[in-house]
Amino acid sequence: MSQPDPKRHSAMDDAQGIVFGAAMCAFGLVILQGLGLVTGQTAGLAIVISYATGWSFGAVFFAINLPFYWLALRRMGLRFTLKTFAAVSLLSVLSGWLAGQVTLDWSHPLLGSVLFGMITASGLLALFRHGASLGGVGVLAVYLQDRIGFRAGWTQLLVDAVVFGLALFVLPPASVAWSLAGAVVMNLIIAINHRRDRYVAM
Repeated sequence: MSQPDPKRHSAMDDAQGIVFGAAMCAFGLVILQGLGLVTGQTAGLAIVISYATGWSFGAVFFAINLPFYWLALRRMGLRFTLKTFAAVSLLSVLSGWLAGQVTLDWSHPLLGSVLFGMITASGLLALFRHGASLGGVGVLAVYLQDRIGFRAGWTQLLVDAVVFGLALFVLPPASVAWSLAGAVVMNLIIAINHRRDRYVAM
């Protein structure tokens, strides 16, 4: 009888990782929106649209991600695309539900922004390590790098610049500045901890 590969996640491993990751990201976003702050990437764009229109963040985030599944399927395969769809759907639902369950009071927006970065980074790391993502710009960045050679990091940086620029039209400049602190913390944690040479499970 063959033994299971210890380097591969089981279906149960993946399920708990995706649920945990989506829940942590949703909680981070509840903190962020409770403070009237913003972040980058697809989630940030959805938050800006939500602030500007009053529409639900979850609904906007889910809708924005729809065009990217085709790219994910072509570039990452069916398994990754299905996991990402599950993660995006969970985040869309949980962010709205948690917002009605949690009341937070902050002495300073910098504290909330930094905690958002830490909590959301832990959720994203869980998703990445279980072969999923929150879709959107990350998928587009990898696709463009493969097709035309434009570095994925530059795509993400440009999109973040646009999102934070748009945020200035709906938020006070101070709120956008505090938001940058959370984005920096989140990206630093991911950059330091998301390394294939240190984590080999699939």
